[in-house]
Amino acid sequence: MVLELLNIEKSFGEKKVLTDVSLKAEGGKAFGLLGRNGAGKTTSIRILMGVFPADSGRVLIDGAPIDYSKIGIGYLPEERGLYPKKIILDQLTYFAELKGMNRKAAVKAVDYWLERLGMTEYRNKKLETLSKGNQQKIQLVTALSHDPDIIILDEPFSGLDPVNAMLLKDVVKEEIRRGKIVLFSSHQMNYIEEFCDCIAILNQGKVALCGEMHTIKRNYPRDRLVVRSEKADAILSDFGSSCTKTEDGALMIQLASPADKKPVMIRLTEQYDVDEVKVFEPSLNDIFVQYAGDAAKEGEQ
Repeated sequence: MVLELLNIEKSFGEKKVLTDVSLKAEGGKAFGLLGRNGAGKTTSIRILMGVFPADSGRVLIDGAPIDYSKIGIGYLPEERGLYPKKIILDQLTYFAELKGMNRKAAVKAVDYWLERLGMTEYRNKKLETLSKGNQQKIQLVTALSHDPDIIILDEPFSGLDPVNAMLLKDVVKEEIRRGKIVLFSSHQMNYIEEFCDCIAILNQGKVALCGEMHTIKRNYPRDRLVVRSEKADAILSDFGSSCTKTEDGALMIQLASPADKKPVMIRLTEQYDVDEVKVFEPSLNDIFVQYAGDAAKEGEQ
């Protein structure tokens, strides 16, 4: 299954929110939708979900206009929307029924996910009695219980401790393996980098960068080496101004050209006790700052 947003445009009054936004996400892969606050992520998601229409452009599934009566969408919003004073089982079942499940199937699905997330003991409790992290897990059940084709996760790891974050990671990976389209929107770049095969960065309502993560990183000049060694001071002295020390204690060597990688690596390993030497690749955080930061904005104006 392939989901596409093609040439989406959206304005609210005089304010243009999205301009020619095109994205493509495939089943069995995770897609990261990134951008600063106000970049257009939430508007794009709401158009995808059919909450309101685009002014122009199309939302397609396998090349045809999306049929919301046939394509299930599960949504975990950044702002939680469950009822604090209602019994957890009752409201989860109610939300699953709204998605088209009969009551028996809904209860069965909800119980499965409560058990999968270690929440069965809270089945008949009110939501307000749970911690913030456990409320987040209950909210996740509303996104998954009706077995959707497309899963949209907006800041899914917010409020989760490391143990529950690991549990959520396992669940998301299972859904990806099942062929679901998983769409992430988050400012936590480490999670996006771990999960997502493809990303799009929005800046002022436009797609500033879109593509496969691996390809994006490989397109950066491969003319720097990262080195870790107990002989860092000697290497610094040897390489002079082309070598600097990073905040985490590693050395960064600027090469004259990418072709110098191999001979410089050989020189390092032959002359020094080197623990690690590798070609520098930018982190997703570096890429995000470049394409979503103030410099990127200025470049568009």
